[in-house]
Amino acid sequence: MSLAYALLVSLIQEPKSGYDLAKQFDGSVGFFWQATHQQIYRELTKLEQQNWIAAEAIAQEGRPDKKIFSVTDRGLSHLKTWLLQSSEVAPSKDEFLVKIYAGYLIPQEAIVQKIQDHRQLHVLQLTAYQAIESRFFASPKDCPLPFRFAYLTLRRGINFEQGWIDWCDEVLAMLATWTD
Repeated sequence: MSLAYALLVSLIQEPKSGYDLAKQFDGSVGFFWQATHQQIYRELTKLEQQNWIAAEAIAQEGRPDKKIFSVTDRGLSHLKTWLLQSSEVAPSKDEFLVKIYAGYLIPQEAIVQKIQDHRQLHVLQLTAYQAIESRFFASPKDCPLPFRFAYLTLRRGINFEQGWIDWCDEVLAMLATWTD
């Protein structure tokens, strides 16, 4: 997926400035799609040149004009076409798993500690996701439609983190039984 579609999805909910988009990528959207502020601004320029988004200049006192971006009809058409296309399974690039794959090269206590530390990171992320769920999605079916779909992505995040925790527990139990 390209950053362009992540930006269009973010802008379809409401027009935003580049700064607001960057903040959103630091938060909600950033849970499943990462982009630097520089990448976002560069992509906004391309989208505007393609007429997928339009910018409205808002005058600010003592500062440069602020641009508020919104999706054009052409951008919405491209977004809908993209939404209907099938998605491939995303390839996994996980440094931690590469380290586990070669874990036999270091003392078992060290690899156990790495797994325990990694498990804790996933516990913290799961806790953050569960806090969002309890704060904003006590009754998902009563939320406005866009928020219901945001909830679906949150549930994926919760299941992802729980899966990592379960895997860490399984691996730690296995390692506890292995002797050389």
